[in-house]
Amino acid sequence: MINRIIIMHAGYCTHPERIVAQGGRWKSIKFPAIFAFFEHEFYGNILFDTGYSESFYAETSRLPFKIYAKLTPVYLKKGECAAGVLESHGIRPGNIDYIILSHFHADHIGGLKDFKKARFIYNPIAYAGLMGKTKFTALRKGFLRGLVPEDFEERSLVPEEKMKVDISGQLSPFSCGYDLFGDGSIILVDLPGHTKGQLGALVRDKEGRRVFFVADAVWQSKAYKELIRPSRIANIIMDNCDEYMKTLGRIHEVYKQRPEIKIIPSHCMEELEGEFHG
Repeated sequence: MINRIIIMHAGYCTHPERIVAQGGRWKSIKFPAIFAFFEHEFYGNILFDTGYSESFYAETSRLPFKIYAKLTPVYLKKGECAAGVLESHGIRPGNIDYIILSHFHADHIGGLKDFKKARFIYNPIAYAGLMGKTKFTALRKGFLRGLVPEDFEERSLVPEEKMKVDISGQLSPFSCGYDLFGDGSIILVDLPGHTKGQLGALVRDKEGRRVFFVADAVWQSKAYKELIRPSRIANIIMDNCDEYMKTLGRIHEVYKQRPEIKIIPSHCMEELEGEFHG
């Protein structure tokens, strides 16, 4: 069972609001790089993503990855990386046991190297699709290989077939998930569209509250509440636009059918400042 859920952020980037929401303003707004901490009574300390770290600046200091930093301005204060933020909560980076990776964009894996003992949980489809790519292909996919630890594969723990469970009764129209620890506390859910193999996580705490972390399946809460699609410009970074809209539609249905479930997009300032804010 999950004793604690804390939602934090490690830096932010800026983009015009209109990029992520058709009809939005052209004014640039902040998109926090949200990560979450879960304390499991038996399996220890778990993160969902890591946000940015100082490593992002080093990895984007040279071409072609310098283009990434130019197109996506990133702001990170000293000590604001996941390791630093956790330390401020009395949680040592060396005590993190698992990190769930929703996908492999730099704003989600930026702090991996700061967690020397953690095991990495992710969809193998997401990782396999990035290996062996040219620098320019990796850039287009938002992947910075230098952010990944050298022993990443040795520390990997991928969801197995035996973990599959029917979740239609609790998260319809999603039908299938992966019960990570076999106790229903963390169920991983496929969220295709934004990237190949993107994962979300349905988390239940000891008080019975349920939180659905939807990663980049949607950027702002307003989008899933009102079914607002991103602009066509955003299609450039999409793996599959049709799948993205299907996933957005499913999240919209969860919102309507299950108002008790808290839905957390990974870049929504409103949710960062909400109930579970650390």
